Amino acid sequence: MDFTVRRMKASEYPMLRDFIYEAIYIPEGMERPPKEIADTPEQKVYYEGFGRADSDIACAAVADGKVVGAAWARFMHDYGHVDDETPSLALAIFKDYRGQGIGTALMKMLLAEVRNAGHERISLSVQKSNPALHLYQRLGFRTVSRVMGETEEEYVMVKELKETAG
Repeated sequence: MDFTVRRMKASEYPMLRDFIYEAIYIPEGMERPPKEIADTPEQKVYYEGFGRADSDIACAAVADGKVVGAAWARFMHDYGHVDDETPSLALAIFKDYRGQGIGTALMKMLLAEVRNAGHERISLSVQKSNPALHLYQRLGFRTVSRVMGETEEEYVMVKELKETAG
């Protein structure tokens, strides 16, 4: 399947609400929560007012003539927050488009964009059972200590961006 990755257009930022819903990891056999969960304060921090801050950065994957995935970063107090100098990221790909290299391409572009914006590192939070964990490890993310937010179900991970984005 052919796809392209590019910077997300400001007119597409409202889609981040849909993508944060897609980013919610649901373990096998569990029921998906209602879409309204994307409107809770814990989720809104990822997309509300996105683009107002110069430091907000988003990349989009386009396939079949539509945006099918997004990776974005901003300074926020989210599940992956480590400090006020490190932006947190989110990644989501619509289910039908997963497992085709889109996540890797989106992440590589986002990491390069964040590094080019002058940031030294980036963080995220991921469920330990989420298959995306392997993508993050492959891209050089490392878990940080339990005091930084690791729980029984979830890792907080950081990637240093000083040398390379890959």
